[in-house]
Amino acid sequence: MQWWKDGLLVRIRVSPEGLALAFVYALACWGARKLSMDQFFLPAGVRVAALLLCPPRLWPYLLIGEYAYFAHLRIPLLGKYGLTWVILASVFLMPAVMLIIRLHRKLLARTTIVGVISIAACAAMVISLLNLGISYLIWEPLREETFLTNLLRYALGDFTGILILAPLALLWIRRAEEQWTARSVATTVGAVGAMLVIGLQATPVPTSILAEGSLQLLLILPIPAIALTCLLGWRGAAIGVAAVNMILGLSTPSDHPASFDQATFATQQAMAIASVALLLLGARITHFQSQHRLREEDGRAALQLARNSHLASEMDLRERAAHLRQLGDGMDLSLNEMVNWLHAQGHHAVADSLRHTSEVHSRLFRAQASMIYPAALERLGLYVALQAGGVREAWGNTHRVNQPWLMGDPCALSPGLQLAAYRSIVEAISILLGNESGQLTVRARCGRLGTQQGILLVAATLNPRQRLSQATMAMATDQLTGRVLAYRGTIQCRGNRVRMFLIEAVGTPHAESRPVREAHQDNTLGPIVPPSRT
Repeated sequence: MQWWKDGLLVRIRVSPEGLALAFVYALACWGARKLSMDQFFLPAGVRVAALLLCPPRLWPYLLIGEYAYFAHLRIPLLGKYGLTWVILASVFLMPAVMLIIRLHRKLLARTTIVGVISIAACAAMVISLLNLGISYLIWEPLREETFLTNLLRYALGDFTGILILAPLALLWIRRAEEQWTARSVATTVGAVGAMLVIGLQATPVPTSILAEGSLQLLLILPIPAIALTCLLGWRGAAIGVAAVNMILGLSTPSDHPASFDQATFATQQAMAIASVALLLLGARITHFQSQHRLREEDGRAALQLARNSHLASEMDLRERAAHLRQLGDGMDLSLNEMVNWLHAQGHHAVADSLRHTSEVHSRLFRAQASMIYPAALERLGLYVALQAGGVREAWGNTHRVNQPWLMGDPCALSPGLQLAAYRSIVEAISILLGNESGQLTVRARCGRLGTQQGILLVAATLNPRQRLSQATMAMATDQLTGRVLAYRGTIQCRGNRVRMFLIEAVGTPHAESRPVREAHQDNTLGPIVPPSRT
């Protein structure tokens, strides 16, 4: 109990940033109240938006700003309504909304739009009950119908105000996560402009709900918001809902803040339901857009990994081929020395025979090394590798592969794509040689189709009436699809041919980089009407 004797030490640190925030918040609530009515109440939205935008450490300053705003509005009403109402009707509103937002923090983290809609519904109902409940407890009780009518009007006004400003605050909070392009900004400006034009033509809302022309225009008013939602997801819904409700609220016929218009009230009820639907629809659209974008990114990453894997395998084969060429050079040097020695000893016939044998085997050895990795492709391009490498000699030895028909410039393609094309056509011909009879033909065409650049490869039987067997088609599809898909290509096996199309990866350097290239007035309330709430 030492603290009872010594007392308690209380340290209060006042931040100039917080005082500025309290002033700005009170000014925003005052300004929003000038534009509001009981059935369209923007200060409720300012309250929720400020709590969403500011971290909890700044909430006490928002509470100070709220009390300053209430002091400005309600101290002049002390003589009319009494001190008890002024205090009780002002002190609980902001803490109640703070508690609601605090209880929704987990829901906001999981589903933001659903959390904002839940906060709007709970805050509108709780604040309306507090405003009317305190007034009905202090003053002469009113009829039940009047209480329910006022409660619905207050709650709808608060709910509309929150739906206007809270999603916009959320849009600001998540500005770094959502990228705005010039096209999306132009679309937003166009849609808001269209809603303003329609709103000016359709408003003010007539007192007679049977004014068909205005009603038809009011039915058209949400269409730009719907289009904006479909294009931009929840961002479009936030802007569209705010614009539609703001136009409808500001166009309500009124001469004081507590006035009431039944026709607009009916429209606002429908618009509140439509606003919730639009926000939920926008959230789902954004969710599916994000999922689609993630799948596209995963697909591009998978393709890049596949290409990297193929290139890594090719580089390993390249090193092996280079090693074999070094071995061949060493053997040639040794054999040349032996031939020279035999000539020096007078064994000319043996030397000539050994030279001929070494030349034949050296050519065959280098041809096999070039089939492991086509070194000529790096220096001279794909077509030269197909026409002058070991693969062409191997095809020639079968006496079944005709001269390739090659068109375009393969040097405009990246080395990785050329290597994939080389392996694909070689494997395709090998499959046809092992499973089909008759003469074969090879065709290739490099070029550009729109913004895509790639190569078309065809391995076919020379006889157009000879159809490939199902076993051959299945084997070709199984063995060639992986490499072709890695380059966003397609493979078709039909009739007498295997047709492959490989596309250059976006951002892949081409061959040129290679060696080859926010109170109303005192007389607004009657003796039995509760004071206008905030």
